[in-house]
Parts: sequence; structure tokens; C-alpha cells
Amino acid sequence: MKTATLRQRPGSLIALLVALALASPLHAAERYADRPETQQFIDEMQQRHGFDKDALTYIFRRAQYLPSVIKAISPPRDPVAVRSWQRYRSRFIEPVRIKAGVAFWERHQDSIRAASEKYGVPEEIIVGIIGVETIYGRNTGSYQAVSALSTLAFDYPRRAELFRGELENLLLMAREQGRDPLDYQGSYAGALGLPQFLPSSVRNYAVDFDGDGRIDLLNSPKDAIGSVARYMQMHGWETGAPVAVRASMGGDANLVPLLANDINPAFDAATLASHGVKAASGETPAGKAAFVELVTPGEDSEYWLGYQNFYVITRYNRSSFYAMSVFQLGEAVKAARTAALTARR
Repeated sequence: MKTATLRQRPGSLIALLVALALASPLHAAERYADRPETQQFIDEMQQRHGFDKDALTYIFRRAQYLPSVIKAISPPRDPVAVRSWQRYRSRFIEPVRIKAGVAFWERHQDSIRAASEKYGVPEEIIVGIIGVETIYGRNTGSYQAVSALSTLAFDYPRRAELFRGELENLLLMAREQGRDPLDYQGSYAGALGLPQFLPSSVRNYAVDFDGDGRIDLLNSPKDAIGSVARYMQMHGWETGAPVAVRASMGGDANLVPLLANDINPAFDAATLASHGVKAASGETPAGKAAFVELVTPGEDSEYWLGYQNFYVITRYNRSSFYAMSVFQLGEAVKAARTAALTARR
């Protein structure tokens, strides 16, 4: 009976399919321009920055909801079970990335040296960050930035405010650079180029280091190199100061008060000593340090003293695992490059 009715009125079938599609949350999310929160965002962009409302509506009609973005950014169900320093480290301090780092350093040694001298950041730290972020440009991300940031701004409530700010900065950046906002591609979080800068970081810290009149972190390694160094400097890098040293503990060490401080460099040498902690080398560098524990389930933790420059690296990614990987990859690439140069002599 129903089939006969639909055959007699084919338009009813089409109407039914359209209704079902419109009722789908996924479909609704794909059409961001039709959602009230997006319309509010468009109105704000028009009022605050003078954007054309129709132009923004056009952009958001083409922005798509990306479920893979939500999956990628969502924390694991049991974060304690998967948190392993040795597993994390093995992703970054490994032969392929080290070899690629040596080649990148050789290819861009003049720019790396110039950025280091201008901003006071060691060459190996610049190399370490670009290596950890994208394997020296091999993996810069394939997500359309507008769609990724729209997904996070309007469909990921726990960090919506942050990503609405990044979406705002993406649109401002595109206008400043004279580019179509729909053209940018990057990570699932909207990070761009070799150094994976979020749009706000591009606008606040990136530099035209190759002097061609524009900033291009994807196609200009020079711009990427200079921008990483400037980012570190602007976040408080201390030229010539240590990053991290191994920690040594006495048998009666009281670590709990130190660990509670996480990555903040709050303890001077005397305070550390009063808790039974010192540098493993026996020579504790000057300056305050954080007491950093790198945990691997089933194995003894590694303990380090992380100084101001270690903390600065965490401004790029707020993780002690990340900062240590940048530090150790940079050191590994430096050692491999030195060995290669020595072998050629």
C-alpha cells in the first residue's frame, strides 16, 4: 500500500528523503552556514572586523563537519594506560627522522645559523621542533583548515572557545595574506606549515625570514625556521642557558612535593637538595628547575631537571613528553650531523 502510494506520488519519496537528510545531525553539522551559532559568529566577524557577511556565509556553506577531527582530538578513554614515555619517544627519536633532520640541516644550514644568531635559540632546538612536528615538511596535514576549525569551534564544546578564536584568526590571516580561506590545509587542529603554527601563532610570531614580502610556512623553509626561533625567543628563551639535565635522587628523597609542580621551573638548587635531588652530573646548573618525571608503565621512570628553556618548549605543546622529544631529537640530529661531517674530513 505504501509502495503504491509512493509510485503514484514520486515527489513524496523525494520529500521523505530530503526530510530524513535534514534531520540527520551529521548533515546539519555539514551545513555550518545554516546554524545559529555560526550565524552569530559571522555577525561578530562583521561587527568586529568589517567582514562581508555574504562572503563569510559562502565560506561556511563549504565548510564541512569532519568526524575524524573529533576522533583525533578526543582524549583516550583511559589516558593513564596509554601514557608511556618510551613509546612516545620511539615515535620521534628514530633513524628515519634523524636522517631527515641531518639532510634538512645541511640543506638549510645558512638559514638555521642566521635564525639561531638573531633570536638566540640553539640550532638543534629549531631543527628538533620542525622534526617532531612534521618530519621536516613530510607530514604537514591534509585537512582543510576551515572545516577542521569549524568542526572544533562548533561541535567540540570542551574547547570551542579556543578554536573559535583560531577560526577568527584564520579568516583574519587569509585577508591579510590575500588568500582564499578555503585554500589552507593543515592538521586536524588547524595547525599549518612545517612548524605547525595555529593561525593565531602565525599572526603573532611568524616572520618573513626569506625576505620575499610574504610569510609562507608551508613552502618556505626559511620562513618556518625563522618563525620557530622567534616563537621561542618571544616565549622567554634564555640564550646560553640549559634545557634539561638528568636528575639523581638519594635514598631518602622526598619527591612528592616536587612532582606536584609538573613543568614549572620553581625550585632552586638548595630546595632540590633539601628533597634529596641533584643533577646526575654532580654540577647543578644555575637557575630554577622543574622536577620532571617521564613515566613508562612497567619500567622505572626517568627523572630530569627541566629549566626555563624546557618550559619554553612546552609553550609550543604543553607536555613534558613533547619538550623532551624536541630536546632529544635535536641532540640526536646534531650528533649524527657532527659524525657525518667528521667522516667527510
